[in-house]
Amino acid sequence: MAIQTTTAGAATDNGQRIGRRIGKKLWTDRYFYLLALPGMLFILLFDYVPMYGIVLAFQDYNPFAGIMHSDWVGLGHFQRLFRHPDFWMVLRNTLVISLLNLVLYFPAPIILALLLNEVRAQFFKRTIQTIIYLPHFVSWVVICSLTITLMNSEGIITQVVHWLGFPDVKLLMDKRLFWGIITIQSIWRESGYGTIIFLAALAGINPELYEAARVDGANRWQQIRAITMPALMSTVVILLLLRLGHIMNLSFDQLFIMGNPMVSDVAEVFDTYVFKAGVLQGNFSFAAAVGLFKSLVGLVLILGSNWLSKKTSDHYLF
Repeated sequence: MAIQTTTAGAATDNGQRIGRRIGKKLWTDRYFYLLALPGMLFILLFDYVPMYGIVLAFQDYNPFAGIMHSDWVGLGHFQRLFRHPDFWMVLRNTLVISLLNLVLYFPAPIILALLLNEVRAQFFKRTIQTIIYLPHFVSWVVICSLTITLMNSEGIITQVVHWLGFPDVKLLMDKRLFWGIITIQSIWRESGYGTIIFLAALAGINPELYEAARVDGANRWQQIRAITMPALMSTVVILLLLRLGHIMNLSFDQLFIMGNPMVSDVAEVFDTYVFKAGVLQGNFSFAAAVGLFKSLVGLVLILGSNWLSKKTSDHYLF
């Protein structure tokens, strides 16, 4: 009995010491936590609290009965999704567009950051940075409207294509061109803004490494290959892993506006499919099931890719 009492007392003392240590740490860094508080509240309110709505995916949700009193259907909505004749088409379109963005868009900010890092005239460098940042702040509605104006039957780009000897090409109605147009739009809009993280990583490289390389006779390309790229690798891998976790998420605004009946076979993705088959028809439970399926695929991809990166390199998320 005495031993048990002593053990319980020691555990209590350890708990009190840990509590005091945590309290002291919170008080010492109180201003940092205060600055982080708005972001933490945003994530809590808009990311964690809505998770309660996941139960809709397993119910036949009735807005009048509410979540607590709607009938349960188990995996019925998932079976309906997988048996739907459009499921494989939607999955193919989502994966292809995401992979095109991954292969063509993801390297673009890295290349831009490397090019900007080589510019020595600061005024010119800042001017270029400002110009390439601006498209990020333009809404998809404006960008898609501009694209449609340039590529319709009377648009400038269409006229140039006809002048080059392709009179029968209808750019906005050609299924073969749709994925390329979407990818180019994403690259133009987001590449400049995506350079911010990579430029920050480049700014943290010790300048003495470049000086030592120049003393050894290394040219600019050799310095990039031996110093810059290895320094960027950690940032590249982490962003790539995060990107894989969002591979099922695409821009709804972009694809909904650019899509039309002539290209629906290549334009329908999960985001637009949920809106049309779920929200417009009032099938909220079905829409929740599709959203949960997307989230599970993203979770599997990010866990798998992180495990693979952890086994093959020193760069991983957790």
